[in-house]
Order: sequence, then C-alpha cells, then structure tokens
Amino acid sequence: MIGFRRLDFPRNSDAHLLVIGAASIDTKGRASQPVQTGTSIPGVIRVSVGGVARNVAENLVRLGESVVLLSAVGDDGSGRRILHQARECGIDASHVIVDPAHRTAAYLAALDEDGHLLMSIDDMSITRHVVTAGVIYRQRALFRDAQMVVLDANLSPPALETIFKLAHKYELPVCADPTTATLAPQLCPYLHDLLLVTPNAAEAEVLCGVEVIDRESALAAAQKLVNLGVQIAIVTLGATGLVYATSQESGHVPSIAREIVDSTGAGDALTAGVVFGLLNELPIAEAVRLGTSAAALTLQSRETVRPDLSLERLYEELVI
Repeated sequence: MIGFRRLDFPRNSDAHLLVIGAASIDTKGRASQPVQTGTSIPGVIRVSVGGVARNVAENLVRLGESVVLLSAVGDDGSGRRILHQARECGIDASHVIVDPAHRTAAYLAALDEDGHLLMSIDDMSITRHVVTAGVIYRQRALFRDAQMVVLDANLSPPALETIFKLAHKYELPVCADPTTATLAPQLCPYLHDLLLVTPNAAEAEVLCGVEVIDRESALAAAQKLVNLGVQIAIVTLGATGLVYATSQESGHVPSIAREIVDSTGAGDALTAGVVFGLLNELPIAEAVRLGTSAAALTLQSRETVRPDLSLERLYEELVI
C-alpha cells in the first residue's frame, strides 16, 4: 500500500495546500413554485464560479490558508472569469492550465422551491483530458513544497495514480471528495491511502458496499471505510446531519436548522472546514463540527462559496 498513515502529521505553516480537480461555471435555477415536468416554471437563475476542487480551495483561502489550485480552464470567457475570481479571493491559480482546445467545465443544476437539488448535469471533461498524469508529474515541485493534498474525483485514473505516488514520495496526507456516485469508484484503490474522505450516502455505498438508508447504516458505512484503511470517514446525510468514524472514535453531528437558499457547494464547504480543523490540530470531533458549520453557512448563501466565510462565522454557527 502507498498510504500516508500518520494522523498527527507535523504542520509546516509556510507550506501551501495543494488542491487538485475541477474548476467550473455553475448555472443554478431555483423554482419559485412546485416543479412540474415537461413545462417551464418561474424561478431565479444564477451563474457563479464552481467546481468541487475550486470550491474547496476558495473556502480554505477564506479561512486563511495558503492554497495552490491545480486545474484547467478553456481559453474562453468562462475560464477568464474563474481565473479572475481566483486572483480576487487569494487562490494561487498560477498553475491552472488554460487550454484553447477544450471548453471550460460547466455545471447545471435545478433546485426546487425549497433550495434542494432536483437534478444536475456536469461537463467536466476538460479536467480529465487536460490535468493528466504527465501534467501532474511535471508539477511535482508543488507536492514537494506542500503540507497536504486535497482532490476531487473528476480526475482520470492515471492522474489519480500519479497523485497518490507523489503524495507517498513526499509523505503528504491526502483528503478526497468523491464528487458523485459515478466517479466515487475511482477512489476505491486508494482508500488505504486517505487521511479523509467525505462521501454522501450514495457515494459511501459505492465506496464500501454498505447500503445507507439511515443514521445507523451510515455509521456502519463510515466504520467500514475505516476498516478499509481510511483514517477519517465522514458520511453526510443531508437534513439528518452526518456521521463520522476513525479507528478510535465515531459520532453523529446533527444538521443546523436553517432556511436553505441553495444546497450547491455545501458538501465542498464541509470538506474544507474539516481540512482546516485537521491542519490546525483540532480534535476530530471539533474539526467535523467546523465542517458542519461551514456547510450550514453555505446553505444560506446564493453563492456556491459563501463570500463572507471566516473562522469567526464558523464558531458562531458551531454545533456544541
């Protein structure tokens, strides 16, 4: 096994976080009345920057971390918007590839009148085709100078293999967002190599084979993931909150009761909040609660990443 096995990894405060994966433009439509199939209904449509890796990167920057994003965009207006916003918020996007042969990634979501996701379509092909194993290997100095790697599953299998090999070489912990139930199986060969994984119910089932239907089965899935080698497994359950497990402890954190404005990006905020807690050597239970706070704040925002996110806001929202 390649794995990084130290949960108490030493922190180099001068090193950056390396976040690898998708950067996209999100188009989200929220219905203003009950949805009817086969016809148009009134609502509000918003366009914002997104992509799992990019979202995680922005959340971490807004919490004060130094982040390098390795991703790809097209040579088009959408790509320029992503790069401009990255510079504005403080993400180091100097290693984001601009490829004129591909269009910038896109995500299209339909939300019901309560802000819950009805369905979505993503076009992330540029990530798989441009952020290749060769590109990642040529950027190996980013691994050498990093303190942690965070990735999403939009990457190709050869790219993922290269990431884990470089993380092993430089003794870096790796955190992963499975992204979708379709992409999650790509992480199965690397469960033993993960410090953290944050699947939802459907993704957890794919990763460990445990059907998740309630809090008890979600906890069983989290514990199964730990048995498979993951050091910290978090399974999110929407309105029910989340469960988490390590080899030493497990628990449930309820969701924070708030009006949902837009559910897009809440899972990415959760991942970022937990990563922040781990980087700052917080106990696992507190790190998970910080992630829950980040997700709750994001659910209340029309933006995919909450622009006013801060550590102070997280603690104001913290579940005790």
